[in-house]
Amino acid sequence: VQLQASGGGLVQAGGSLTLSCAASRNIRTISSMGWYRQAPGKEREWVAGITNDGTTNYADSVSGRFFMSRDTAKNTVYLQARSLNTEDTAVYYCNAQTYEGGWKNFWGQGTLVTVSS
Repeated sequence: VQLQASGGGLVQAGGSLTLSCAASRNIRTISSMGWYRQAPGKEREWVAGITNDGTTNYADSVSGRFFMSRDTAKNTVYLQARSLNTEDTAVYYCNAQTYEGGWKNFWGQGTLVTVSS
């Protein structure tokens, strides 16, 4: 699976941004997709996920502010990030997990989100 993430940029604190991740195949065949992020000097952390039945889950740090959705016709998932703060500054990565004789993980190239105070 190839993943193409986009939508990052510079936003002021309190603002919103929507990230997109386009997959190279039917996302209904992908077990789950998710967003991770890595802030400078920190480890990559899970942010949000969506299973192939549409169930979403969020990290506590973003719950109520970030919302993940999908468009199966476009094979694209989205992460709408609201009420951004400086701690949300990070490179955001799209992830896809599939089972093909064993679990496999695929990553997009990352998109930078910078939140200014």
